Amino acid sequence: MAEEKQTPVSTMAENSEEIPITTAKTVKKSKKLSLIPLIFLIYFEVAGGPYGEEPAVQSAGPLFAILGFLIFPFIWSVPEALITAELSTTFPGNGGFVTWAYTAFGPFWGSLMGTWKFLSGVINIASFPVLCISYMDKLFPIFSSGVPRYMAILVSTLLLSFLNYTGLAIVGYVAVVLGIVSLAPFIIMSLIAIPKIQPHRWISLGQKGVKKDWNMFFNSLFWNLNFWDNVSTLVSEVENPKRTFPKALFSSVILTCFGYLIPLMAVTGAVSVDQREWETGFMVNAADMISGKWLKFWIEIGAILSSIGLFEAQLSTCAFQLLGMAELAFLPKFFALRSKWFNTPWVGILLSTVISLSMSYMNFTDIISSANFLYSLGMFLELASFLWLRRKYPLINRPYKVPMKMPGLVVMCLIPSVFLVFIMAIATKVVFLISGLMTVGGIGWYFFMKLCKTKKWLKFYDDMEEMTIT
Repeated sequence: MAEEKQTPVSTMAENSEEIPITTAKTVKKSKKLSLIPLIFLIYFEVAGGPYGEEPAVQSAGPLFAILGFLIFPFIWSVPEALITAELSTTFPGNGGFVTWAYTAFGPFWGSLMGTWKFLSGVINIASFPVLCISYMDKLFPIFSSGVPRYMAILVSTLLLSFLNYTGLAIVGYVAVVLGIVSLAPFIIMSLIAIPKIQPHRWISLGQKGVKKDWNMFFNSLFWNLNFWDNVSTLVSEVENPKRTFPKALFSSVILTCFGYLIPLMAVTGAVSVDQREWETGFMVNAADMISGKWLKFWIEIGAILSSIGLFEAQLSTCAFQLLGMAELAFLPKFFALRSKWFNTPWVGILLSTVISLSMSYMNFTDIISSANFLYSLGMFLELASFLWLRRKYPLINRPYKVPMKMPGLVVMCLIPSVFLVFIMAIATKVVFLISGLMTVGGIGWYFFMKLCKTKKWLKFYDDMEEMTIT
């Protein structure tokens, strides 16, 4: 496929300001993502269905779980989606949040942002095969432990990575199909459950004798409702991103919130079981209680399909993040290599797969807690970058702009920041250790890359073209 030279954008709007951003000199033509596939790709970046929300009930009871999935989107998901919509349309490139931090605070912070977000992403990828196998072992107990479980995680990871290699457009349309098929049984189950619902069960504070696990509760909420900004690493792959991105983000927020809340209220209202049974995969058993074996099997299949969608979406953004960082000269040039057949960033896909496999055999709670901690560090930097860019460049053209002035924006960012502090404060020693070592490694990586540029040990995009966002 022929290469097309990327021309600098230098047209200045009246009363606007210049923001110099370096970008790769050449790009290849590829099929762009349209609105509907992008909506479902974002949906799978964040949720993929109500699979995985069960620990919130197990750890704190029905009332807190319902309130959590009702309130948390407004204090976290909506602000993050708004920030992503503004910054993605202002800086339309695959660097995403790396570009935002770099433009706001300089290359060191851009590189560290890339480290935190990438590692949180690949750790998160590791959780999806684990989640998938956790649902599969309800039907096939052989996968519950031992060698069969380890082999199932390995084989599923490799097969899903190959699917990602076949192209982002394919992944997008696959996400649409997976989203519809995996959500359908929950809609049916919720409708069947209506006559069986007893509203008093919704206000239960939890079963007597079951201690509340706030660490698991808040990490479950956070894990199920974050990663809205990951799609910013795909901006260059989207058709007309300045118009498509905001629409896709807001549609995905609505789809995600209702996709969690409706089945949760249906099952907690219709089913009365020991609270400790609400472990990951309980929705399968709930479907059996409410509707019978046929729906149980459908939800089991839906869980597997949802895990596939989650894996594909997350792997795509991680791989394109590395490509974007290479185009910005944070990484060596070979990270920007694309497949000749599918135009996908195969180096990023390969590296992401290898790292996620190494994380797949950790405890599930430690996986999501480590991902949340690193993601929290990146989000602090992202929120600060958003506010600083508003102050530093108040007049640049923002195709989508959060309709608030600075005091309102500060409040909007302060509320999720408090939650971030809490999430980090309740982390275990293992999570602190893992996250601390990875952060130190990220700092060391930045200086090592600087040394490689100085000594010319590796090739970087040093003949960069200057692109001005106006």
